[in-house]
Amino acid sequence: MSILLLDGSLKIDIFFEESDSGFDDDICISIYEDCAEEERLFKAEETNIYITPEQASLLVLALNRAMESYRKSNQEL
Repeated sequence: MSILLLDGSLKIDIFFEESDSGFDDDICISIYEDCAEEERLFKAEETNIYITPEQASLLVLALNRAMESYRKSNQEL
């Protein structure tokens, strides 16, 4: 499953990299930018960041906390 951001010009895929299962950081966050070079957030068209399962869990926790804060602030309106 791809996550599209910035009007679809930034695509994020997150997956377990089975070929790297011998390493601690075998979860890949792959970022692909489909835009002009001067508009890129990253230097390369595609950037891969490898993280550990523990780091992935922390990202999930941080995103869930942000969503909880968002929901609470919208309920108060």
